[in-house]
Amino acid sequence: MRKTVVGITVVGEDKEGIVAAFTNFVFEKGGNIEKVNQNVIKGLFGMYLEASFTKKVDIKKFDSDIQTLAKKEKMDVSTHHETNSEKNIAIFVTKEPLCLETILEASKKKSLKGKISVIVGTEKTLEPIAKKEKIPFIAIEEKNQEKAEAKIIDVCKKYDIDLIALARYMRILTPNFVWRYPNRIINIHPSLLPAFPGALAYAQAYERGTKIVGVTSHYVTENLDQGPIIFQDSFKVDPNDSLEKIKSKGQQLEAQTLLKAIKMHLENKLDVRWRKVHIKSK
Repeated sequence: MRKTVVGITVVGEDKEGIVAAFTNFVFEKGGNIEKVNQNVIKGLFGMYLEASFTKKVDIKKFDSDIQTLAKKEKMDVSTHHETNSEKNIAIFVTKEPLCLETILEASKKKSLKGKISVIVGTEKTLEPIAKKEKIPFIAIEEKNQEKAEAKIIDVCKKYDIDLIALARYMRILTPNFVWRYPNRIINIHPSLLPAFPGALAYAQAYERGTKIVGVTSHYVTENLDQGPIIFQDSFKVDPNDSLEKIKSKGQQLEAQTLLKAIKMHLENKLDVRWRKVHIKSK
């Protein structure tokens, strides 16, 4: 019989007994724990459990019961299960349009196994693109990251988001947010990580006379730009290329590499083991 797999994320103030409370809950429901990752940063506890069930599971009752436990333990808990064939996608953006436009074009061509449910921006620069495609656009211009993320969490819950794509989103997400979407946030970085971190990667590459410039798509973790790498690609730099020429080539490659990672994730072809991404065999 096919297994039912449920992902459980638990986030809240660190205290004793939390791991036992939720692992025992899974066992009492007849499940087996296949993965468990936990971390504590400055008193904030985060845990991801992946539980499998060989018997039929009443998902609604499971979700209801775990929320009762969450209330008792004063933790914020969410569950993720593969009940929908079409995944809900949120795209986070700032100013640069190319990655967003590339994903939207793929969606229009029906080449994504998912629905772009909402676009979240740090400002309203790209709102006209969303309006043209009749996709909800929510600008969260709050500068305080903790307050901004509280609003973003509400948006993701409202649209029942399965996957988040950071399409040149120029804000750093905190562990409080990242832990809620383990291996479900994909970022694109304009360098072959770990070289040239930060926002000015192309300028750094240009100034150093780099002969090859690359991009990296990766899952997002609490460690900035150090999550499991999904794909990397590169192009050769002509000695006569200007900084603008390098940026233009790089941005086009970013968009294609991000789209490739999103497609593979939606097609359930990626598996993360021991901090490495593996392509599943057919």
